[in-house]
Amino acid sequence: MTPSYAMFLAFASLLILAYCNDCYVSAATCHPDDESGLLAFKSGITEDPLGLLSNWKPGTDCCFWSGIDCIDNRRRVRFISLYGQPDNPKGYLSGTISPLLSKVRNLRSIQFIDLRNMTGSFPRFVYNLPNLIFFSIENSKLSGPLPADFGPLSNLYSLNLKGNRFSGSIPDGLRKLKELTALHLGENRFSGEIPNFWDSFPKLVYLQLQHNKLSGGIPTSIASLAPNFQNLELNNNQLSGKIPEFISNFKGLHTLDLSSNMFTGVLPKNFKNLTGLRNLKLARNKLVDPFPALAIDRIVSLDLSYNKFKLGKIPEWVVSSDAVESLKLAGCGIKMRLDDLKPSWTYYIKFNIDLSDNEISGSAVNLANGIEDLEGFWMSGNRLKFNLSDFKMRESLKYLDLSRNQVFGSVPESIVGLEKLNLSYNRLCGKIPASKFPASAFKGNACLCGSPLPACRRL
Repeated sequence: MTPSYAMFLAFASLLILAYCNDCYVSAATCHPDDESGLLAFKSGITEDPLGLLSNWKPGTDCCFWSGIDCIDNRRRVRFISLYGQPDNPKGYLSGTISPLLSKVRNLRSIQFIDLRNMTGSFPRFVYNLPNLIFFSIENSKLSGPLPADFGPLSNLYSLNLKGNRFSGSIPDGLRKLKELTALHLGENRFSGEIPNFWDSFPKLVYLQLQHNKLSGGIPTSIASLAPNFQNLELNNNQLSGKIPEFISNFKGLHTLDLSSNMFTGVLPKNFKNLTGLRNLKLARNKLVDPFPALAIDRIVSLDLSYNKFKLGKIPEWVVSSDAVESLKLAGCGIKMRLDDLKPSWTYYIKFNIDLSDNEISGSAVNLANGIEDLEGFWMSGNRLKFNLSDFKMRESLKYLDLSRNQVFGSVPESIVGLEKLNLSYNRLCGKIPASKFPASAFKGNACLCGSPLPACRRL
């Protein structure tokens, strides 16, 4: 979930709470329709390894069941929020969503996040929930096409179906959701062109269609979303053509991600108007110079990798930002000594930098050792020359790629704390310390020896 979308979730929850008048906690049990609807949902669950629904028991107050909130003076269920644990292989529910959940008539918000194994098609029972304004089923296994008609859901503020298996074209019927402020259909299997109906969404702030199979260009009606539009994520599709000039009019845009598509040509000169951008990702397209002179005041995440840019140096507006958390300029034609880089960055947890496949020389020691929370450091395919023993393998460091440089010295034992490592094709010598890494991580160093490479010869 992106940071901007997480902020929206928090805002939406506050907005929903505003509907509560004269709220109080009563000792009464919940309404029988609410109880029967929720128990019907539980009956459709085939696996609940963590007992998320263990206190959903008949005859008890469902307003105190896990994931349930009753925020009104009539003791009616208003919110269902069930979250799995994606880092735990047993941390999610399995089963189907019972249509009898529609008996919980006062529902305003449904959030099923990271339940992973919830199967079936789009749950049409939500058409029978007239008060529903927030609907999220994220990271499950729902599949099939979306319905053609969304009219019964015309009060929705947010629709989030990210991370499922929905397929087919994005239906025209979505245009009836005129109250939407956020639409998230990313990480599904939608195909065809992006519909040209965005002038039907006067309040839309977040649009996320990433990781699908969408083709064609960016439709002109997206221009109507200015000036309040904040987030556009169309990455990892099959989109083509030029990046349209009208994107420069989104003065409030915080996140623009068009990476991993087939966009061509130059960026519009008026991109310099997007001073409020925090996340700009254009990697892996076919964009060419001249790269416009931008004036972003506090860039947080930047990825321009593997286009046809010849930047020459890291842009000044990047070097002077104190908010950078992720900088990826791989294959951007950068020619500089890394020792000369004196950034203003205030380092954050999980800082990542990728300057691979450029013409960068000098030492990486001062830069890397100065980042206390460095998580990923990718510098392959440059001309770096330094002693690896001087490089701090911090506890935070998980990913290190220094391959295809001129790094010398020995391999330190501290590599054991890394998750991924590539030191191939350098000038390292000596015995490799015991680790989990394959031979490919060390090949191409003439005098490295020991497992996983051939044994060291005794003198």
